[in-house]
Amino acid sequence: MLKRVAALAGILLATSAAAADLTPSADAVKELAPTGQLRAAINYGNSVLAQKDPKTGAPVGISAALARELGRRLQRPVDFVPYDEAGAVTAAARTGAWDVAFLAVDPVRAADIGFTAPYVVIEGTYAVPAASPLTAIEDVDHAGVHIGVAKGSAYDLYLTRSLRQAELVRAEDTAAAVTLLEQHRVEALAGVRQPLVRYATQHPDVRVLPGRFMEIGQAMGTLKDRPAGLAYLARFVEAMKASGFVAQALAESGQHDAAVAPPAP
Repeated sequence: MLKRVAALAGILLATSAAAADLTPSADAVKELAPTGQLRAAINYGNSVLAQKDPKTGAPVGISAALARELGRRLQRPVDFVPYDEAGAVTAAARTGAWDVAFLAVDPVRAADIGFTAPYVVIEGTYAVPAASPLTAIEDVDHAGVHIGVAKGSAYDLYLTRSLRQAELVRAEDTAAAVTLLEQHRVEALAGVRQPLVRYATQHPDVRVLPGRFMEIGQAMGTLKDRPAGLAYLARFVEAMKASGFVAQALAESGQHDAAVAPPAP
């Protein structure tokens, strides 16, 4: 009993310490909200992270919850900048259209974007026709197999580096990538597990392969020339994980299969 109480006290102290460290510096506020507003890019292409409220159309989900909490701590209003695909969010970084974004960490994206440690970990896997001879992740990377992907997505970038024999067929967005599978123009469709499972549930002619080809660490990011802002975001993300904020936001948005990322090393 005493050990359990001591452990709980340690957790509470660690959480309190993280929260106490979240007062932003003037430089952090200036870098994260240079226009006077916190412009937060929301990627509706990843339904694990972002959804639209069916009544109001406002952004909800873990990305929106984190953006609103960050705005509260910076004492700046939040201006949501919506996108349909992660690739479009990444491209917009070069134009200065947003101040913070919620993206999978990737070396290509890191050329322009500074990332925190992940706050959520999800899986990248494949959907295939129900009658497909492909039964395992390892079956997909073979000659003659074509894989549909949304251009610029985390799994596009990863598979571009890792595939040895299979070929990628890039579509403009997720919907177009799904069409490739429906029209039998590809043998497999790469994507985030949860949306693929939902799609397969509604389309019995499609099944999702067990396992994963990658873990996708979803992080917060800002432009690389904003060091004070990025340092603050890193502390913010760790505090939000430690306090249970991330887990609660995932649960409230129905994303029970997404895992809270471990603490940063």
